[in-house]
Amino acid sequence: MNTLKNTPCGETVRVVRLLGAGSVKRHIMDMGITKGASIYVRKVAPLGDPVEVTVRGYELSLRKADAEMIQVE
Repeated sequence: MNTLKNTPCGETVRVVRLLGAGSVKRHIMDMGITKGASIYVRKVAPLGDPVEVTVRGYELSLRKADAEMIQVE
């Protein structure tokens, strides 16, 4: 299973599914990360946290734990 956490810098991926439940999943969806959304991975910090991405035309920083809940292809 590929997640956003495992995606290398410079790649564009598409969201297949959001893992997790409740308020965490709602928080991710509120940021514009929904099924079918295209995400470009801009930068990954040296220790992997945070991950900077571009989604729906704006830049966003995600914690490693949140990035792990986003299944991509």
